[in-house]
Amino acid sequence: MPATTSLSTARYADWKAPTGDGQTLIWPEPAALLQQTRDNAKHLGHATQVRIQNVPLPELRTRMREWIGHTDADKPLIATGHQTELYHPGVWAKHAMMDALSRIAGGDGYFFAVDTDAPKHLQLRWPGGGAPITDDPDITKADWSGRLAQPTPAHLAQLQHDLHAAAGSWDFKPAAEPFFASMTKLALEDVTLSNALTNATHALDWSLGLRHHAMLASPIFFAEPFLALAHHVCANAGEFAAAYNAALHEYRDENAIDNPGRPMPDLKVGSGACEVPLWFDNLTDGSRQRAVLVEVDGQWSLVLADDAFVFDRALNAWDAAAALGAWLRRHNLRLAPRALTLTMFFRLLLVDQFIHGIGGGRYDQVLDKLIARYFAIDPPRFSVATATLYFPGAVGQERACLPCLRLEGHQIKHRVLGEAKRELVTAIAEAPRKSLERAALFAKMHREMKAHAHAPSIEDWQHRMATAEQTAVLQRTLFDRELFYGIQSQTRLVGIIERYAEAF
Repeated sequence: MPATTSLSTARYADWKAPTGDGQTLIWPEPAALLQQTRDNAKHLGHATQVRIQNVPLPELRTRMREWIGHTDADKPLIATGHQTELYHPGVWAKHAMMDALSRIAGGDGYFFAVDTDAPKHLQLRWPGGGAPITDDPDITKADWSGRLAQPTPAHLAQLQHDLHAAAGSWDFKPAAEPFFASMTKLALEDVTLSNALTNATHALDWSLGLRHHAMLASPIFFAEPFLALAHHVCANAGEFAAAYNAALHEYRDENAIDNPGRPMPDLKVGSGACEVPLWFDNLTDGSRQRAVLVEVDGQWSLVLADDAFVFDRALNAWDAAAALGAWLRRHNLRLAPRALTLTMFFRLLLVDQFIHGIGGGRYDQVLDKLIARYFAIDPPRFSVATATLYFPGAVGQERACLPCLRLEGHQIKHRVLGEAKRELVTAIAEAPRKSLERAALFAKMHREMKAHAHAPSIEDWQHRMATAEQTAVLQRTLFDRELFYGIQSQTRLVGIIERYAEAF
């Protein structure tokens, strides 16, 4: 039976992205992180009381780890994940921390490229230029990124040419060469954009000295342990939805969140119907919908127009996974995890340490409550990493402060009359409220301020303001910390890797 365990917000830090170029974030402290990784492995490896579709959790973990090729039970499995996109250095910093932690823990690192989320951040941008990474016309329409085609050779060549031309005026060489080499090599093969991006970023990481595995997430969702978990969630849809929604409500109360859509909406539960946190994907036509189950004779079912799958609580995990997998394949369908279900799968069934960014760390506070409520165990600890790298051309530049200048301009305009301004303000204050005398004094003050609109001090400020506005436009991209990490120089990326390594 589900149980409730309250998790205090004191368990977490109030993470903020570093503001300074080259700064990193590690949470918790490296020594604690290493110990928590070992504790997670021991904790989950002995959690035989947790049954998922009638099979002990450790048995599913062992099978899932073997499925991805991690066969040494004593070797820690450190992982992170992200959507298949052109992620920025703050996201990529998770790879640097994964590498450092894996080395010191004697483990293996795995990056899971999530190709089942909606496509985003697929523009390769740099100061003064940029273009989409693929010329697939569905780039803004596909329901998940795994549906997108990789760029045609012509588009890829043009993109590489434009970046090379822009880089000609920079005083550094972008690190992206291995990325483009991999993309070019795959351009004529039958692979998706997600597959090509995962291989290309892995090649770039390898050139920087990082050593980890990189895997697409979508094949994993047909692995037996994942299907067993999905079956279990569906077979117990009512209880799971109740725990899920209760965890969300508790999180919103603790963080004074009034919006029922944040951090994500409740699962909808109605008479004889229940939403589960899974996507129901049609792999034939690329359509997607939230998975909603229908209750028939006391059992939850996934219903098609001409067929239905009944989730049987009594089946053991392997029989349940085999039956569900066969039904999904027969109709060319897929159950893909939504946000919390995805990290629940990673953290319970696969890894010893999962590294989040700041956003994922906040969301997973809800997951911790869900794990405690539904599975009645202390949730395994996760970690958070990020870093800030601006475009190299921004280093050493003072950022234009438009709010500072606007305040200065306001003060200059009001000081331009000098002592006369103070006398007028005093006279206005002493005049009867709403009187003609007060209105006349007020109008006089503004006429005189207007008459001094071309005073040297004001014209000087106007010139500085116009210059700062132009500078701010130019700096908008320079100080954008969300440019693709491959735009950075190899030296700066290696510097982040070394900072994480030194921290451990």
